[in-house]
Amino acid sequence: MIRDALLALGLMLTTASQLRPAGLPVGPGEVSLVIWVVLMLGNMRNLLHSKMTPALSRMLVFWMLFVISLCLGSATAFVISDIHDPNLFIHDILAYAILLAVSLLCAVGPDAGCHIHRVAWLLTLFSTAFLGVQLLPAWGFITIPYTDPWYWERFRGLSDNPNQLAIFCAIITFLSIHFIEHTVGFGRKALAALCAALSIYVGRLTKSDTYAVILVTGILLFALLKLRTSLMMQKASLGRAFAGIAIISLPIIAATAFLFANLVEAETFDLMMSMAKGTRQETSQTANIRLNAWSSAIDRGIESSMLGLGPGPHIEIPPVLVAARREDTEPKYIEHPQVNGTPNFEAHNTFLDLFTQGGLIAVLSFTWLVGTAFKSAYHTHLDALTAVVWSIIVLSMFHLIIRQPLFWFAMAFVLMAGADSRASSLLFNRSE
Repeated sequence: MIRDALLALGLMLTTASQLRPAGLPVGPGEVSLVIWVVLMLGNMRNLLHSKMTPALSRMLVFWMLFVISLCLGSATAFVISDIHDPNLFIHDILAYAILLAVSLLCAVGPDAGCHIHRVAWLLTLFSTAFLGVQLLPAWGFITIPYTDPWYWERFRGLSDNPNQLAIFCAIITFLSIHFIEHTVGFGRKALAALCAALSIYVGRLTKSDTYAVILVTGILLFALLKLRTSLMMQKASLGRAFAGIAIISLPIIAATAFLFANLVEAETFDLMMSMAKGTRQETSQTANIRLNAWSSAIDRGIESSMLGLGPGPHIEIPPVLVAARREDTEPKYIEHPQVNGTPNFEAHNTFLDLFTQGGLIAVLSFTWLVGTAFKSAYHTHLDALTAVVWSIIVLSMFHLIIRQPLFWFAMAFVLMAGADSRASSLLFNRSE
């Protein structure tokens, strides 16, 4: 139980990057994960006698292909004399090593299914308090030293930037809905519902366009999946199907509509603009920066003969961002890539960033892993977990999520839940 709680805390606190000591890339979340990995490796005897489950085999295949792609990319960069930021190169290598250990150890062990479900529940439970605590400084009730909950008008809580918090909320929202469906007892369902409501509220405070898209499309997908599940039930009538969807989906849709009420305006264009950040000119500028970064990433990947250039970022910082940082007064406690003559900016698109690092092999292996998880959740009628994977797909289009420990835990959880849907019922029926 202690190890499960430690993993849940680590996954949650890795998003609290403002709690990291100044100048260090690690904080309480990363330390918790490392301690958990060490404790797990200390039980090596049981790990070596574990069965090769489908979830573990898929993780192993991905990491084998990914490591090969990064090695080929690094060799390509050496051959063409490509320059890179050595600090970020080492940072990515260390990050990938920890993530490899976390993802594989989540899926290995004789009781891995029970443990990972317990960790997912603890993560939901802890996240309720975690999100609530982050709201207190924003409302002026308390002050957390050396932190600033606001990024201009966007809420970031204890994260460095609002997008980091939005990624956390996107996954936690549908993970909580999964437990609303599958946990036993009113108390646990109420806690999961509270976590879902808080994650939606905080996610909207971040003013993340990506989270807005995930919330709307994810709820629609979830409703359609519930319709499919109801229709496939034996002797289920169409009326019962729609009744079931209404019971499960209407409270979620109603809560979402309430939180979106302040964004609704008379015309569709105004609605779209209110969900975007800033004025029309600022929104257009943000889109241009993103498109230019994507174009540069594609060019860099093609320059490497689609083999990649190894770990780390590989495109130049857009000049407009460099100029903006010189002119504007930025929020406190935030770090940016330094202008040091090396291409150290990321495309903020997982597929394109992987294309620059590991080439086509990395992109295809990542696509295969996520697609496998989606298929697994879909075919086992784990509708909320299907929405979790959908959230990950959307996040991948606009952010680099492969270095997020929560992403790897979500992948392991979905794959294992799909392989053994009975494990969730064991969560509350057996002890450590």
